[in-house]
Amino acid sequence: MTDLSTSPRRRRVLILGTNGRFGLAAAQAFDAAGWDVLAQVRRTPAAGMPTRARVVALPLADVDGLVAQAAGADVVVHAVNPHYTRWAADLLPMGRQGMGIAERLGARFALPGNVYNYGAAMPATLDGRTPQWPSTRKGRLRVAFEDELRHRAPRLRSVILRAGDFFGAGRGVWFDQVVVKGVARGRLAYPGTRTLAHAWAYLPDMARALVGLCELAELPPFIDIPLPGATLTGEQLMDAVEAVARGAGLGGARPFRRGGAPWPLFRLLALVIPLWREIGEMRYLWETPHGLDGAALARWLPAFRPTPLPVALRASLDELGLTPGRPAAAPALAPARR
Repeated sequence: MTDLSTSPRRRRVLILGTNGRFGLAAAQAFDAAGWDVLAQVRRTPAAGMPTRARVVALPLADVDGLVAQAAGADVVVHAVNPHYTRWAADLLPMGRQGMGIAERLGARFALPGNVYNYGAAMPATLDGRTPQWPSTRKGRLRVAFEDELRHRAPRLRSVILRAGDFFGAGRGVWFDQVVVKGVARGRLAYPGTRTLAHAWAYLPDMARALVGLCELAELPPFIDIPLPGATLTGEQLMDAVEAVARGAGLGGARPFRRGGAPWPLFRLLALVIPLWREIGEMRYLWETPHGLDGAALARWLPAFRPTPLPVALRASLDELGLTPGRPAAAPALAPARR
């Protein structure tokens, strides 16, 4: 008979924004690792929510209510991402609410980071020591957010896991909306210069890595760790996708046709649609070669192994319902752009 008085307590995580793309992937990864998952949502939980997760249907602004519901949480994952046109108004206020919740719980604050901080002059390889010289409004907001985390240490312990463009575990990003949108018809597209390197992150791998970091008691009060993911030129990515697609029976005997994104049309749309103006501001990411260094992650998580690229790409195509006999997964994740 188990002596419950000596049984170790299960670790607990509060995930803010669990219905979002990263939030749901994080909930699945923490649940698979044996954590108690508290899933904060504003609406009906997304399909794919772990059955053992406890749903907390409170708005982020209800800090008192969330703190009461999440008593004993070891980690708060800030997976909240405002609409792309609302960053200036919402990013920092929402971030401060998340930080406040973590402080009051005495929990570690975990943030999925991106490469916006480095700006258009960023070097080809990014690590925790790379200077952050943002060249866009969104980059400056991310730097301001992360500076607050640094200034709150050690009162607030925090970890940033920084990654490139997402693919896998959902829809609503460049990978599914542009790159593989026409794959079933033997067509691929790439939004940037095909000979330049670009950082990609398979979202389930990112979520697994975050769990591993959050399980380390020896992390410093503030740490910024890049996830190396896959650094690929446009041609390399399309070659890999085509190989996987052909293995799945797509494309027929003819070579896949390859195109680009209609940036001139996007510029016209930006005149009347604010979202396209925001997307256009970040175009430099497709014209500036960059990748993330994996040395820090390897030091902290030496046993971590990323999913092989062909396996990750095949799983992504399957989830999108683009491979024969594979219906699209339920649209569980809110569209999100990083």
